[in-house]
Amino acid sequence: MTSLFSRACLFSLFALLALPFPLSAQETDASAAKPSTSWMFPTTPKPRPDGGKWRIGYYESGDYVEYPLTLQAIAEGLQKLGWVKLPPIPEGLSGEALWRFLAENARGSALEFVGDAYWKPGNFDEKQRPDTMRSFMDHLKTKHGVDLVIAMGTWAGQDMARLGTPIPTVVASTSDPLESGIIESPEDSGQENLHARIHPGRYGHQVRLFHGIIPFRTLGVVYEDSPEGRTYAAVGTIEEVARERGFEIVFCHAPFSGVEISVATQKALECYRKIAPRVDAIYVTTHRGITPVSIRQVADVLRRAQAPSFSMLGSEEVKAGVLMSLAEAKKSYLGLFHAEVIARIFNGAKPRQLNQILPDPAKIALNLKTTRLIGFDPPVDLLLATDEVYEAETRERAPENPQVQKSE
Repeated sequence: MTSLFSRACLFSLFALLALPFPLSAQETDASAAKPSTSWMFPTTPKPRPDGGKWRIGYYESGDYVEYPLTLQAIAEGLQKLGWVKLPPIPEGLSGEALWRFLAENARGSALEFVGDAYWKPGNFDEKQRPDTMRSFMDHLKTKHGVDLVIAMGTWAGQDMARLGTPIPTVVASTSDPLESGIIESPEDSGQENLHARIHPGRYGHQVRLFHGIIPFRTLGVVYEDSPEGRTYAAVGTIEEVARERGFEIVFCHAPFSGVEISVATQKALECYRKIAPRVDAIYVTTHRGITPVSIRQVADVLRRAQAPSFSMLGSEEVKAGVLMSLAEAKKSYLGLFHAEVIARIFNGAKPRQLNQILPDPAKIALNLKTTRLIGFDPPVDLLLATDEVYEAETRERAPENPQVQKSE
């Protein structure tokens, strides 16, 4: 394995990050996006026309660690804009518990989180989706209702789109709202009441960058064998880049919907153990079985196999032991983006009018401990192009408290 990547970076990583990679049809559409009209609508707090508070509901796809983190970031973004005041938020709350906390504790003269306006189709239970959608529609018809709903995750965004978004809908925390059929294009959601953040070409850029640094011949990918699983793992994009670059993909299927989180975690770990010794590199994709705890186990599996790895999610997984990634946008940055969209909607904007494109920062995150454990000597130009450098101990030495060092 070492011979494969010992001289991997033969040209500047600065140039690689700036390369005009071949665009897919999706990316070409994004490059011709219409100018945003966001500037026409302020973000300052404003009560409803009748003088009351705007009422927000929450529709969640299931239990996934990223969802409450994103919801908290949105709430804190609204606080930054002056819409609400929040007490300190306890750590480790589930999405439902966080929603209840916000409903009971957020204070503001123009906005409220409605406690009983919470919907979830079980724990990613496909059979519950129709009843959940009916419950949402019944709430709009029989109760005071809500003025806007935050749809958290791909399933939530899909369900709201299928309902025709009867009220303004802000979709957050989706891998690819275009590929999953939530929106029509990066620049146009296709529905007046629909808005979903997107970073066109995000995963194609990641895989091309990874292959430019480490020219692997085989790439391991773990995903659930379902339409949603393919979307979460960007399987179509990976296959496109594989054809373009001439490498082979080795897949392993691990379920995550309709099963307990312990099962999803077990199956994901089994897949990584199975494929790590058989491939030149691993692309660690988004999967419900990959949690802040299990990612350390995955990283250990990949280290022992001396498999270089790239995280789809970003810096947090690099901190936990994955070799590298593009540094992810900070949750506060994403939360403020969604909060500004909500504020502009309450100030008269149609969700469809507002810009959906928010790229991640073009910065590399690298785990130096992992480079040593897998025998990868990072070239100088890779280190120069790296914005975040982490030192994480192995699981055996420090399973819960990795020593982290961030570069300036």
